[in-house]
Amino acid sequence: MTKEELRAELERQASRFQNIYGGEIITYAAQPEPERKPWRKKPTIQDQAFEAELQKMEKDLAQQASRSE
Repeated sequence: MTKEELRAELERQASRFQNIYGGEIITYAAQPEPERKPWRKKPTIQDQAFEAELQKMEKDLAQQASRSE
């Protein structure tokens, strides 16, 4: 079923509903999809401590490498 056929079928059903059953049809504008922002994990205290320890180790390794040269 194509879009045009679907539109025609829905229009036929809507007019039938209004004429035969005396119903009222209210159409609403489509709601926009909410703007989603990418999820970001907040670093925990453990994550921050781990990062600080890694930086400290890298700094120590860099100092040892410069001393040995």
